[in-house]
Amino acid sequence: MQSALLKLQNEIQARKHRRWDVVATARSAVLGSGLAIAAFLLGIRAADAGAEGGTLMRQFAASAPVGVVDLQAAQIEHLKRVTENSSAYGIPADLAERIEQIALAEGIDPKLAFGLVATESEFNRHAVSPVGAVGLTQLMPSTARYFRPGVDREALFDRDTNLRVGFRFLKSLIEKYHGNVTLALLAYNRGPEKVDSILRNGGDPDNGYARLVMRKNFPKR
Repeated sequence: MQSALLKLQNEIQARKHRRWDVVATARSAVLGSGLAIAAFLLGIRAADAGAEGGTLMRQFAASAPVGVVDLQAAQIEHLKRVTENSSAYGIPADLAERIEQIALAEGIDPKLAFGLVATESEFNRHAVSPVGAVGLTQLMPSTARYFRPGVDREALFDRDTNLRVGFRFLKSLIEKYHGNVTLALLAYNRGPEKVDSILRNGGDPDNGYARLVMRKNFPKR
């Protein structure tokens, strides 16, 4: 398992900052899945060993500390998700990894985080909207300063800064609307003041934005 885990980690490393095309994406997805399966079977040698391979797996499970096995399994699952999201969205592995890590740190479901970034910027950290929202999560500098005082417009082009502040903003909206993700997304898109005003007047603030984000939560693999 250890050697297979290292192979999978090397595959993730090779995917970082790579230029993407359809063939490379498909090939990498297959390779990532193959490596993950191999890791769970304790490598090609154990898998090809028939009954002896099964004995080897049982011996490993019996002798290895439970914490070590659980940790390696968790690492493999994490690397599989990074590979799958990297391939599904056609983005470098380091970006896929940071979106998941920062989303979890900020209390956001990673699937929701990927849908948000895909909708807002198509994973382009240099994106600028006609009204001046910038970066991966399309933040207005004035909104960003509420969550990170002193942050300036240029800082919002930094990948991690933008993701962290954007996810923190979305988390605050989810809390504001008592867990109603649809309303939170609408407020992210239209502004909470606008959404609140429509709701107070008995209207429906839905403009299709939330459904668009949700559709991008589960890209075809």
